Amino acid sequence: MATSAPIFYATVQLWITLLLLVFALVVEGVAFVHCLTQRAEAFPAIGTLPKGAWLAIIGVSLVLTLFGFGPPSIFGLIGIAAAAIYLLDVRIGLRDLSDGKGFW
Repeated sequence: MATSAPIFYATVQLWITLLLLVFALVVEGVAFVHCLTQRAEAFPAIGTLPKGAWLAIIGVSLVLTLFGFGPPSIFGLIGIAAAAIYLLDVRIGLRDLSDGKGFW
């Protein structure tokens, strides 16, 4: 009589979801803090949304990801995408505007 291996997919799913949640919170948190520390005049200079709009988008995404929706939901995916767009596009433009100086 052969015994089957224990079914552990729920545990694997839990760990993958937890890993995605931590990743999403780190990416969104870094984007929010970076946006918070930038000058408001720099955003129109590079032709993007104002600082307040970026703070609202990333902040709402961070809150929705943190309080229950998580990365597997559509809100979590939109939050990761918004933070990634900020970090990969807007942050680069802000850095180029300031001649690449600064910690970020």
